[in-house]
Amino acid sequence: MAEEFATQKAKASAWFRALRDDIVAAFEALEDSHTADTPAGRFEVTETSRHSDDGSDAGGGLMSVMRGGRVFEKVGVNISTVYGQLGDGAQRAMAARGVPGMADDPRFWASGISLVAHMQNPHAPAVHMNTRMFWTPHAWWFGGGSDLNPCIEYAEDTAHFHATQKAHLDPHGLDHYPKLKAWADEYFYIPHRNRARGVGGIFMDDYCTGDWDADFTLTQDIGRAFLPAYVPLVETRRETPWTDADKDTQLIHRGLYAEYNLVYDRGTKFGLTTGHDANAVLMSLPPLAKWV
Repeated sequence: MAEEFATQKAKASAWFRALRDDIVAAFEALEDSHTADTPAGRFEVTETSRHSDDGSDAGGGLMSVMRGGRVFEKVGVNISTVYGQLGDGAQRAMAARGVPGMADDPRFWASGISLVAHMQNPHAPAVHMNTRMFWTPHAWWFGGGSDLNPCIEYAEDTAHFHATQKAHLDPHGLDHYPKLKAWADEYFYIPHRNRARGVGGIFMDDYCTGDWDADFTLTQDIGRAFLPAYVPLVETRRETPWTDADKDTQLIHRGLYAEYNLVYDRGTKFGLTTGHDANAVLMSLPPLAKWV
């Protein structure tokens, strides 16, 4: 069983790296194909690391961030594979989510990809995507999804984003898309603002049917859906003329995005409480935002 888990972990970690490479290449291609007087943006890649309380290695990853591009004002595509022992607070959180035995054996392993893009043009939508695998000696599961966050919504963009997600999920069962869409609507909701963060997408968490191969394939297809769901929207909206009022709308919407990520997002909380690189964890925050 240990050997089987090792193989599964290696497959998952390799997949997240391959997806990261595809997205980075696609986003740099968008920069190259956009006409502007400024240089095309490129990702700056930094290795990240995590250490246990005793100073021993506990994994790490790659933080890839592009700032000030032609199309992207700021975009980060991070991958990580971390491991070690969960602290008391994280153990309690796992127990609350129904994971038994954490006090007796608090080991964990987690790997995933996380992406957030903030755009130069207010008409081009911001977006978030992540997928991950989490393992303990007592349970394993997958999670993640993607959601669209336009500050100026176009109904046809929203329809395309959702239709592409649905097309990738339907081969796994026609119940998957409506279930994961409803999950995203619930998860990406900001109670103190009484509104959604954006126009939704798909999301799952603690997902484990007991069939690792089937669950991993579903997770891969969630990742595969991202580029065809998002890139055409950027290609359409990056040329749209915009005004100072449009930019103001964008900055206010970014404030909403920052509130959600700092107050409610599980990934942010997990990354900070388990000692991962704070810059990588907070990569999702926009470069500029505004509150009224």
